[in-house]
Amino acid sequence: MWVVAGVLAVAYLAGGSGKVLVPKEKIYAFGPSAHWTEEFSPAAVKAIGVLEVLGGIGLILPAVLDIAPGVVPVAAVGLALIMVGALITRGRRREYKFMVADLVYLVLAGFVAWGRFGPESFTA
Repeated sequence: MWVVAGVLAVAYLAGGSGKVLVPKEKIYAFGPSAHWTEEFSPAAVKAIGVLEVLGGIGLILPAVLDIAPGVVPVAAVGLALIMVGALITRGRRREYKFMVADLVYLVLAGFVAWGRFGPESFTA
């Protein structure tokens, strides 16, 4: 559970930071996998990045510091919802090959949420 949460945290911290720090036009220039940004305003792209960074932090920091460890599964659910939105956007754009990675992130976030709400809960 810790390994999956850690990998997700790194991925979301990196991806979210990029969305926050890099202008939308430069993100678009990264290639076809980033062309989804054309459907969103610069503020929306930055907001998605902020949510990803907060989710990445929420996957690890509360449990490590033993301060509100119940935030971990909530962060995982939030990230899963972001990935549902990503899948909807990709499907609407017919970017099916990029949906695979989004689906993997969704499944991993769902796994952490399920595990931390249930059998691997910090409060059990």
